[in-house]
Amino acid sequence: MSTATIGRGSVISEVVAPWSELAQLLRGGEAGTLVPVVIPKHRRRLGWMVPLWLGTLSVLSGVMLTVRGDEGLLGAAYGALAGLAYPAGALLLVIGALWWWRSSIVEIEQGTNGVLTRYGAVTRTLEPGRHYLWHPWSRVDFVVDVATEIPYSAPVMACPTRENVPLRSIEFFMKLRITDAVLFVRAIGAGNFDLVLSSAVQDAIRQRARLVQTERAYDLRGSDVADMQELLNRQLSRYGVRITGCNIPDVQLPTQYQQHLATRERVAKEHAAYEQEWGLIRKRRIDSLQMDIERAKKVRDARFVEVKAALNKAREQVAQLLEEQETNAQRVRFEIETRGRSGLIAAENEAKAQRRLAQAYRDNRAVLQYELALRRLEVGATLAEKAPQPVVVRTDGAGGGDTSALSTLLTAQLLPRSVALSAHDTPVRTQPELG
Repeated sequence: MSTATIGRGSVISEVVAPWSELAQLLRGGEAGTLVPVVIPKHRRRLGWMVPLWLGTLSVLSGVMLTVRGDEGLLGAAYGALAGLAYPAGALLLVIGALWWWRSSIVEIEQGTNGVLTRYGAVTRTLEPGRHYLWHPWSRVDFVVDVATEIPYSAPVMACPTRENVPLRSIEFFMKLRITDAVLFVRAIGAGNFDLVLSSAVQDAIRQRARLVQTERAYDLRGSDVADMQELLNRQLSRYGVRITGCNIPDVQLPTQYQQHLATRERVAKEHAAYEQEWGLIRKRRIDSLQMDIERAKKVRDARFVEVKAALNKAREQVAQLLEEQETNAQRVRFEIETRGRSGLIAAENEAKAQRRLAQAYRDNRAVLQYELALRRLEVGATLAEKAPQPVVVRTDGAGGGDTSALSTLLTAQLLPRSVALSAHDTPVRTQPELG
């Protein structure tokens, strides 16, 4: 179904139309209106009774002509008329019966219900499909769409808020469906239902608007309207209508207040943009500081590693030097101990030898004294033989010798040579050590 232009609201009405336009009106509406109910133009005329009555009259005339049965020319004429009356009456009866059968057929569209009346009183509803109405005064007065959800838009103008500020308009949209066709057409009808529904919607919207502050009027858009739907369902259930869904798609504020809200919204957006920008800058700075901190931590850890490596290396070197010093000290100590032991052993051996030699000397003292005396004599003789001869050089001129400077110089040069030759030619004998 088509809805009216948003801002004008939807209009629900019923129309009178032939059976051929029934489906189009129920599915598409008419001139911006919603058509849930169509009153079909009645096509059940009583013209089919004319051929039936004429056929019956013809048959009865033929019977009467046959019963009369006069002889002669008049009887032959009556017989001929009777022969024509029977076929004509039968043909008229067949035509009337076919006309009656054809006019009794009613086809109800899928998704709709037909309201059947007899003598103006509602008897029952007709389900979708083909039905035969044999009674001459039975007719389908209404065809009601009971399957399609009817979209209904109802803009409410000048709704005052809690501060008594009239809103320019509140757009209310809902979907409704007719659940009971007989109750709908008997209790209210489509035209009256439009007025009742519009009034109920305006009343519900104005009650809701009275609970809202003006600055929060835009919160009505897309808000929960389940309570309004329940209220409208309670009011419209007596008419055989049920609302399946509703919402508030749009709210329009007064121009001046809308400009004020637009300014506030613009300021709020700019504030949000500034906050977002400052948040990004702060996050960027925090990330940069965190990166610097991480980098400093990595440098510190690297330096810690280097310091630990250098400390370990120094400890290894110190340990190695200490080990080498301990090794050297131990080696020196071993050498000293070995040397001391060797010296001690040598001293002990020498002492033992001296003691033994002294014992031997004590035992052979006389022999040793004799040998010593002989050695002294030999040494004295050797020294006597090798002793230098004194050379007397007179320089005082007493003996009449040569006292010139030349003789003195020659003497000074020859004297050391003679002394050296005498010392070289005379070997010095020393006393052998004892032991």
